[in-house]
Amino acid sequence: MRAAAWLLALSAGLAQAQGDADAFALLRKIQQATERLAYSGTFVYQQGDRTETSRITRFAGAGGVIEKLEILEGQPREIVRTPDSVRCYLPDSQVVKVERRTDTRAFPDVLPDDLAVLAEHYALRRDGRARVAGLECDAVVLVPRDALRYGHRLCADVATGMLLKARIQDAQGHMVEQFTFTQITYGAVARERVKPRFATQGWRVVETATAPANLSAAGWRIQNDLPGFRKIAEVRRTQREAGSLSQVVYSDGMAAVSVFIESLSGRGDAVRPGLSNLGAINIVTREVSDHVVTVVGEAPAASLQRIADRVTYAQPQ
Repeated sequence: MRAAAWLLALSAGLAQAQGDADAFALLRKIQQATERLAYSGTFVYQQGDRTETSRITRFAGAGGVIEKLEILEGQPREIVRTPDSVRCYLPDSQVVKVERRTDTRAFPDVLPDDLAVLAEHYALRRDGRARVAGLECDAVVLVPRDALRYGHRLCADVATGMLLKARIQDAQGHMVEQFTFTQITYGAVARERVKPRFATQGWRVVETATAPANLSAAGWRIQNDLPGFRKIAEVRRTQREAGSLSQVVYSDGMAAVSVFIESLSGRGDAVRPGLSNLGAINIVTREVSDHVVTVVGEAPAASLQRIADRVTYAQPQ
């Protein structure tokens, strides 16, 4: 009896290990595809009753990777991402917003460089096969090991590994937000296709300059006690018209959380403390020592509140 029980436990353990290995292999295939492939496609973002359709074009060549995102509904917008910067073109107001990139990712490039960090805080498992954008896809689920983060379900093209669908879900398995390709074409993309289609002569350029920051030296203490969320950036952002603010970015590999700290001096609009959200993005705002502290991220509201409540200030000696 004991021997049989031991064999059953061993078999279950081996099956679990094999399942984890299969799930990890699929994540690796997704990561490699999103880094390697050139493509053009249309995807739909869904959050509650709200949907938005976009077209993404990715150029991968000797000059590096460039992505152009075109919003196909509502006010026209184009976003061009290079390894160093993000440019947002707003034709209605004839404005170009320019920012340096931080290490945050956007669909379909959602996985971290180091996949091993995911297993620390997510249980990985394969989740069958489905059909997306007319293509067969294999699914993998990332189940959080605690209540501090959302779960994820990713579905990848069987043939290429390209991520076709990404779903963020809460602890009950309900959809928080979802990205789904409705059409995608692989193959070489001409460099011209990722250039903005607007003639921007005479447009106003709003550029955000960034520089390294040390909030601790300035008197700020941010007690980030969310397991697995590591600091990946600490900068000061400056805009000519809007002044400056400090930002600290934390990530667990899948989700990113930012803490923004801005002086109330010269601020035109009133601060509205409390919680708000847009899909998987929760926002917690509070006042601390004549500053507004805003915590923004793809994590449950309780996690962001936990960080916001622990931001304190003491006059440097």
